[in-house]
Amino acid sequence: MPSNADLPRASAVEQEVIQFRRLQQDGGHEAALAGAKARLGEFPENRDLLLIAATSLRHLRRVPDALAMLERLERLQPAFSRLHQERGLCYVQLKDAPNAIDALLRAVNINPALPASWGMLERLYGLVGDAANAATAADHVATLKKLPADVVAATSFFSDGELAPAEQIIRAFLLREGDHPDAMRLLARIALAHDVLDEAEFLLAAVLTLAPEYRAARYNYAEALIKRQKHAEAVDQVAMLLEFEPSNPDYLTLAATAAVGLGQHERAIAIYRDMRRDQPQSWDVPLWMGHALKTIGRVPEAIECYRAASAARPNFGDAYWSLANLKLYRFTDDEIERMRAEEASPTTGLADRYHLCFALGKAFEDRGETAQSWDCYARGNALKRSESRYRPEVLETNTRAQIEVCTKAFFGARQGWGARARDPIFILGLPRSGSTLLEQILASHSQVEGTQELSDVQRIVLELQGHDPDLDNPRYPAALADLTREDLAALGERYLADTAVYRTDRPVFIDKMPNNFRHIGLIHLMLPNARIIDARREPMACCFSNLKQLFAQGQEFTYSFEDVARYYRTYLELMAHWDAVLPGRVLRVLHEDVVDDLEGSVRRILDHCGLPFERACVNFHKTERSVRTPSSEQVRQPIFRDGLDQWRKYEPWLGPLEAALGDTTTRWRD
Repeated sequence: MPSNADLPRASAVEQEVIQFRRLQQDGGHEAALAGAKARLGEFPENRDLLLIAATSLRHLRRVPDALAMLERLERLQPAFSRLHQERGLCYVQLKDAPNAIDALLRAVNINPALPASWGMLERLYGLVGDAANAATAADHVATLKKLPADVVAATSFFSDGELAPAEQIIRAFLLREGDHPDAMRLLARIALAHDVLDEAEFLLAAVLTLAPEYRAARYNYAEALIKRQKHAEAVDQVAMLLEFEPSNPDYLTLAATAAVGLGQHERAIAIYRDMRRDQPQSWDVPLWMGHALKTIGRVPEAIECYRAASAARPNFGDAYWSLANLKLYRFTDDEIERMRAEEASPTTGLADRYHLCFALGKAFEDRGETAQSWDCYARGNALKRSESRYRPEVLETNTRAQIEVCTKAFFGARQGWGARARDPIFILGLPRSGSTLLEQILASHSQVEGTQELSDVQRIVLELQGHDPDLDNPRYPAALADLTREDLAALGERYLADTAVYRTDRPVFIDKMPNNFRHIGLIHLMLPNARIIDARREPMACCFSNLKQLFAQGQEFTYSFEDVARYYRTYLELMAHWDAVLPGRVLRVLHEDVVDDLEGSVRRILDHCGLPFERACVNFHKTERSVRTPSSEQVRQPIFRDGLDQWRKYEPWLGPLEAALGDTTTRWRD
């Protein structure tokens, strides 16, 4: 996200883009090309300028130059449908029907709301004598003609990731025209993309009331339910879809995802196995199957799946990173050379590149080649940070607001509010702080259910923030003051009801979402008897461990020295506040203390949770259970001291991190 200083310049470029497009509509391609090229000198990665330049080059009959411009654009935005449409039109001009068809098919597979691409495909298939595909293209043209123009335009924007104009168009359409299933579904998909899950679920349920046979909407509804962790309800929706198409890979993928969410990993693995049989060339399916196998500790089979994924697509960075993320896997010389070649290839996309960089960092780290290892980690972090919109000031603003709102007097006035249940244990803090180890210790107790990193608290926070939150002046946590005794009790009961699906008959369960440290005030208000544990680790070790970890989603603060240091400092500030206003409420457990005195730490943790001592908690590595975090294999081993000072091998490169952390390196135990 641009800084405030950048906004006027960005706005000026957007205005110029509109001007260049008007020039093109009037046939002024020389002027549009000259203007776009001039601005590309300052904004070389602006996809609109690159597309304008390519389009004008094609109209000026400079097709090779246009194709070169599109190749440059593809390296930056490989999933931009209009670049593939423009490439198809270039090949049409060259009278190269096969390449034109291939490019236009890529365009419509990304963005089905491209009438020009479908119309040209109809003509091309007719020219090559493919009547069946010509008829399919004609059907798409007819379908788009039946839809309101605003719905088509908004769908096109949405498909290319331009959510703001898509939402603006479709909301205005619905206000003007009333209920329309296609428009409502699109607005729900935009809400899903923004993670406004309650709105998405509500809209899609309404669509299915209007149009029960609308399978695409039912598919999105199942997606929304899964994102809301309503996996049992999602299973019912997917079952209805599978009645019509039992072999549909998209439906089967949802079925497997819901099974994983319910902890039914064997069921998910069986689905993936059938999918691999039917899709032997797939690279995604073996990756997903590998993840499920890893979760339940079947590591050799997971390795076979990850290797199959990399064999199916040699530049598939996620497959190599998944091998590295096992922590215990060691790459061969051939694998390292293959990864290096693919990472250096200009045809490898951004996401694959940073996955490969992190995998190479781990490969060289395991070989003791520290300089090469850090070079790869640093490159991977820079690439990942380049696509992030993380703003550290948002967390800092929220922290100041938490301190202002959640005072000792504020909590005192609400003493005894909330749901009375003692079931949850919240383990929170920073990622890579030893929280998975604490979870494994507690989940080894006969009375404790180990679940996963649950997002239920975050969902409640999103609701309190409201739609379209102002991140610089948020409604939450100020909205906490508006909640009544009944409101907080209802929120606590809802949390318990929504998390019940992850539990068996054990009386206590764990929620190990690390980011919940930001919401201890809310947790205390709605669940005053819940236990809370702060998993803490020495700042240099913790921040370094985050810098070399590529997370599947979220944790956007972990990809630069400055961001991770600011996050750690803010975490210490907020935890000090909770200690001051809720004394004794949170048990702080230092990872270093657990390593130095395991049994003593176990007894202290169990005492805090009101649980009797059990020897199985000390022998935690013998407990068989699913673990879904990056530390899954490490917590299946006894504790070793080796990892405590691992960062010191990289000390020559970590000076900026130590400087950014400041005095936290001496006061983190306070």
